[in-house]
Amino acid sequence: MNVLVTGGAGYIGSHAVQRLLRDGHTVLALDSLLRGHEKAIDRLRPGSGGRLIFAKLDVNERAGVERLLREHSIDTVMHFAALAAVGESVDQPLFYYRNNTSGMVSLLEACSAVGVERLVFSSSCATYGVPPENMVPIPETCPQSPISPYGETKLQGERLLRDLAEGQRRAKKPFAYAALRYFNVAGADRTGVLGEDHDPETHLIPVVLQAALGRRDGVSVFGTDYPTPDGTCIRDYLHVEDLVDAHVRVMDALKPGDERAYNLGIGKGYSVREIISAVREVTKADFAVREQARRPGDPPRLFADASRIRMELGWSAQITDLHEIIESAWKWFRQNPKGYGA
Repeated sequence: MNVLVTGGAGYIGSHAVQRLLRDGHTVLALDSLLRGHEKAIDRLRPGSGGRLIFAKLDVNERAGVERLLREHSIDTVMHFAALAAVGESVDQPLFYYRNNTSGMVSLLEACSAVGVERLVFSSSCATYGVPPENMVPIPETCPQSPISPYGETKLQGERLLRDLAEGQRRAKKPFAYAALRYFNVAGADRTGVLGEDHDPETHLIPVVLQAALGRRDGVSVFGTDYPTPDGTCIRDYLHVEDLVDAHVRVMDALKPGDERAYNLGIGKGYSVREIISAVREVTKADFAVREQARRPGDPPRLFADASRIRMELGWSAQITDLHEIIESAWKWFRQNPKGYGA
């Protein structure tokens, strides 16, 4: 199969490229390198299994994307290219709409012009906003009501796909897509080749691991009075390799005209205190923990009901032990203390 992976030099995109190459596919990895790392692609070139092509290009450059789709006979797209920091999206909403929503329009225009018939979309649980307590764990039927520009751009992406599919159906040109709504993605490739390298880093597990490495002066806990067993927020942490496995499973299952939406998570949550405790156990390191006031918009509990994809495609997370998830990330951070800039 010839697969375009947008955002292919990013955290999740590079892991997807790695898996697709191992499966023997031809992969066109496209990335503007605004947040991605070409060194991640460089690490995948030798002995990759499939065929790897890299193009430095923004998905907003429609003519260039269309040319690459034609040149490499792309039949499937995995779309990861997007900005993904909730707080930043609140501060810079137009930056997010330009990259995420406009970029999605440009990509779909190129796909439609060339006749690409399948797309797997990196959506988010942020499309649900703050779900009702009686809908946690969160099913796909939960109302989608984002509370951040980031979540709104992901919901707009899903709507663009739905409307394109409807138009293509009327034109008798079947278009298949799946929107995969992630919960918290964590961990790293267990061979140690790839990992997580964001600047600034906002994800909890890498933030705590950086504190364990001495690269931060401690960890802040935002809110200790939530109605949870230890007073801190609970979230669902899915290992990046399981996430990518779900993408491949969905890609292989898509039939002409399919419109699918799946939640991706392990189906249970870990609290902030549990993450900190597990990191201390894995790393044998101590570090300061500062308790601070709640942040606006943080729900007490968010974790997935991922039963739909299990029932329909037989997928479920295989790496569900918190210590194993953290171990894989810790291996990456020990070997690459400065990320891909080391």
